[in-house]
Formats: sequence, C-alpha cells, structure tokens
Amino acid sequence: MLELNEVKISRIVLLFVLLLSLHVSAQQDRPNILWITSEDNSPYLGCYGDAFATTPTLDKLADEGFRYTNAYANCPVCAPARNTIITGVYAASNGNEQMRSTYPKSKTVIPYPELLRKAGYYCTNNVKTDYNFAGDYNSMWDECSRTAHWKNSPEGKPFFAIFNLLTTHESQLFPFIPNEELRHEPEDVVLPPYHPDTEEMRHDWAQYYDKVEDMDAQVGDLLKELEESGLADNTIVFYYADHGGVLARSKRYIFQTGTWVPFIVRIPEKYKKYFPAEKPGDAVDRNISFVDLAPTLLSIIGAEKPGYMQGNAFLGNIVEPEPEYVHLTRARMDERVDMSRAVRDKKYRYIRNYMPFRIYMQHLAYLFNARSAQSWEDYYLAGKCNDMQSRAFQTKPVEELYDTENDPYEINNLANDPAYKEVLERMREENSRWMKEIRDVVLIPETEYTERAGDGSMYDYMRSAACPFDELLAAAELATQAGNGAIQQYIELLKNEDSALRYWGVTGLLSHIEDAEPALPALKAAADEDATATAVLIGETLFQLEEKELAEKIFLRILNDENRTMMERNWVLNSVDAIDFRTPTIEKWIKDFYDSKSEELKGWDIYSNYDFSMCKMILERWEVIG
Repeated sequence: MLELNEVKISRIVLLFVLLLSLHVSAQQDRPNILWITSEDNSPYLGCYGDAFATTPTLDKLADEGFRYTNAYANCPVCAPARNTIITGVYAASNGNEQMRSTYPKSKTVIPYPELLRKAGYYCTNNVKTDYNFAGDYNSMWDECSRTAHWKNSPEGKPFFAIFNLLTTHESQLFPFIPNEELRHEPEDVVLPPYHPDTEEMRHDWAQYYDKVEDMDAQVGDLLKELEESGLADNTIVFYYADHGGVLARSKRYIFQTGTWVPFIVRIPEKYKKYFPAEKPGDAVDRNISFVDLAPTLLSIIGAEKPGYMQGNAFLGNIVEPEPEYVHLTRARMDERVDMSRAVRDKKYRYIRNYMPFRIYMQHLAYLFNARSAQSWEDYYLAGKCNDMQSRAFQTKPVEELYDTENDPYEINNLANDPAYKEVLERMREENSRWMKEIRDVVLIPETEYTERAGDGSMYDYMRSAACPFDELLAAAELATQAGNGAIQQYIELLKNEDSALRYWGVTGLLSHIEDAEPALPALKAAADEDATATAVLIGETLFQLEEKELAEKIFLRILNDENRTMMERNWVLNSVDAIDFRTPTIEKWIKDFYDSKSEELKGWDIYSNYDFSMCKMILERWEVIG
C-alpha cells in the first residue's frame, strides 16, 4: 500500500511539474509588445503617400509590417485620447472628455496595464501619462519614469513597453527656427486649401515636417536597440500618433485632419497567426480607433475582454467584427467651451455641432502661440482670406456631411444637398444610437458634473436612475435640429425641473435665435436661473434679443459669486468673448481679476487657469493690455 501511494505521489508530482513547465512555456511563448507613440501628427509619412515627408524608418517599418489606412483617434487632443486608450472606454462615456480635467474614473473601469500585469506581463511606460482622470497614474505600471525600459523586465517574463516621443508635439512649433536652418523648404510646401498662403504658415509647415523627420530617427533608435537586444523576433511593434495635427484646424477638431492617424504594426513570423493581411507590407483598410486598443492587447495576450470595454479587438486570438462606423468627439478644449460629435464610415463623415453659435476656431491661448495660427487670424481680420479660409472664424452649421473620398479636406458641406438626404439621415441616426449606447456625458453641462456625481464618476451617474438620459438625448436632438427649430418646445424645456433639460431648452433658443423672439417673456422669467451653464446661455440669448442690461446682471451675478468655481467663471467669460459684451462694469471685473492673478500665475499656470487665460485674451483683444 505504501509503495502504491508513493507511485501515486510521484505521478502527481510529475504531472504538477509538467503543468508548471507548460505554463512557463506558454508565458514565454506570449509575445512581447512594444508601443511607440508620437504626438500630434497626421499620417505625414512617405509610406502613406506623402512625397514631402522624410521618414525612412517608418516607411521601412510599414514594409515589414502592416499599415492601417483607416485608423482614428476618437478625440483629437492628447488627454481625452489617452483616456480612451488606457481604459478601452470612450472618454465621452467615462466623463473624462474635457481637455484637461481630473474628474473621477469609475471603479468599474480598470486601466489596461493593471489587466496586463495581472496576466503576467511586466508593464513599463516612458514617460507620458496624461490620462485625464483623478488618481495615481504611476501605480498602474511596474515602472513609469524617464528611465522605464523593457530591459528592466524580469528574466522569462513577457513585457509591454511604451515609449512616448514628444518631438512632433504642437509646442515644438513655438520656438522659431530660421528658414535657412530648415531641411524642408517653406516654398515647397503644398498648403491645404483652407490655409491662407502666409509666410508664417509656410514656415510652420516646413518646420513641422522637420520635426516629423526627427521623430522618425528616434523610432529608428528604438528599433535598433530592440534588434540588438535579440528580442525583435519575439516582439510585436506598434507605432501610432496620439491624434492628428498639428497646424490650426487639425488638432482639437473632429475633421479628418484632427482624427486620422498613422498606425503601423510589425508582427514577427513567429506570430504569423496574428497577421491581419496576407503578408507584411500589405495595407489594412479595417476601421480601427483608439477605443479598440485595450481589447486588442487583451486578445493578443489571451486574456478575457471585460464587459465594460467598448471597442473591438482587431488582432490576436479573438478578432471581433469590424465596426461599420468610427465615432469621434470634441468638448471643451482648455479654456474654450464647445461640443461636437462625428460619425465616419469609409466614405462619409457626419458632424453634429451642439453649440453651433460658437465659431470653429475660437482664439485658444495655447494654439495661438503658433505664428501660423496668428497669421491666419490676422489675414481674416484684414479681409485677406477667401470664403473657404474665412469659414474657420465663423459660426458653425448644426450638421455637416462630407464625402471624404472626393473631398479629403472636408470643404464641401453636403448636409443641405437633397441628393445626400438618405446618407445624412443614416449617419444622424447612428450618432444618436451610439450616444445612447455609451451613455454620452456631453448631455450634461460640465459645470454640473460634481453636483450630480458627487465623489463618484459621471460614467456611473449616467447609468443611474437619477439620470433622465432618454429625455436629455431627446432634448439635445431637438435643440440642435436644422431649420426653424421648435420654439414652443424650447420654452417648455426652459421651465423643466431638471437644470440640464433647461440647458437644452435655452440651447435650442440660442441656436435658432432668429426665431426666438416669442421666448422673451420666458427668458426674462428665467433670469434668476442658478445652474451656471444654463444661466449663462440665458444671458447670451437675452443679449442677442437686445435685453443687454438684464444679460449683464446675469453675468455679473455669477462672476461676483465667490462660491462659483473656475469653470463656472470660464463659462461666463466664453460668452462675454463670443458676443463681445464690453460694458464698463464687465471690463472692470475682468481687469480686476486679471490684475489680482497676474503676478501669481506664470508659465503653464497661465494656460491651466482657464478663467485667467480667458481674461487675458479678452483684455488683449480689447487692447486694455498689450
């Protein structure tokens, strides 16, 4: 009996050792993953057909890998784009879409590095985080620093490593490089039709292409290091940009120029089963966007995709169906408040503007550090821009529709063309369907996030019984319909108990201001509105209906209330600037606020204190300060 037990024990031990060895083998067989990201650049690469670009490294990588031709950032700016990537949930669904912000993330939503680490990967980030939610970003990584590197991973453990290259970031245009030092000649630049032909515009385009060339060389250094480490044959390499850019009307805008990104994946022969096309060097036309990246990582490593993730895995063990549409979003950009949504298939792009009374290219403090942006605005104010170039400084239509195959710069709006009615309705319905599916937070003004969510997240609030989601979506659609609007229904919304529904009521009136005169009694009755965003738009609507004294009282009531937040003051200042509401009392408040803060705020603080930044821009435009 003892001998039999010993035989059984021996067999059990052998089985355990075998299972352990198989587990270790499986661990070692899983690919390493290297992500190389660049900042603020559209596919200005030779491999994407750009003859002006000098990008030998990335062109070679595309020859060795797979070049995606329909890859998109769901948000056209850094922090919300990264929020979507790190969570696998649209920033517009997380409640982390506003650029920048630190609203809470739902505990339901787990950043993918934590999932990869749980699955046995060593995860390292060098070095940018910028995830746009409150919390400790570093704790989700094994290492997150300027020295973070795959070479620090333990023996036999697969790694996931990111290197974030800042060389093409927008800020790299701000230091002026003399023309004679540029490698790309300004006179050889082919300008997009929406840009005026100014000396500054040509210079910045040429300097930008130099920066893309520098970035390409940095990618080469990383790939060489990977090769020399002997790990290239076990490592899947991704290269992509964090959104489009970078000259004005690209970054921050949900046009093709702000959302289309270069995206290249090199897969070693060892992992041929993951090839998305027949052979390396092939282009892949599948629709992919950043919300798909976290599910794709989990698919590659063989981990289960959590139910909260909203994207589709496009590589790995389980490739999910290709989405017919890509969804794109834009909300507040730094100090400038705006709201738009877009839907794109492989031929058309539909855009719905939820604040059509705002111009496209509001004067954004950070953006207008670029001499090219300044020159565009100067040309417009001097009357030198043609109709196409002038459009950037004019208010928006409610709906836009572009045939991106035949109109890649998205110049010719087809929304009012009867020949495209069916396409317009299809895309419009898809936008509404998607907003409902992801519980889009844009339906609540940002000034109410904390009041509604408390210490929790807007992701959770939008899914709670407290949120009248269906009514909000219907009100937003009603408020931003084309044509004469529904004035009486807007008036009724203005009387609703829910402040966000009142917000959409006044949005409808302001969006259809030419027909809003019958709403004047209701607007006057609502002049004591306490919810800031709603009150501000009531004031702006009253101003447009020539009730300027009452509008001024509303604005000053909010500005003088010490319990109001920076963001609430910022909403007022956005309206003041949009309608150029210059009165002695308003000007004095702005000047006093500016003076009280100007010595305290320096450097980046000027841009991150949005109320101060707005005051500075308004006073400069009014020529109160230099």
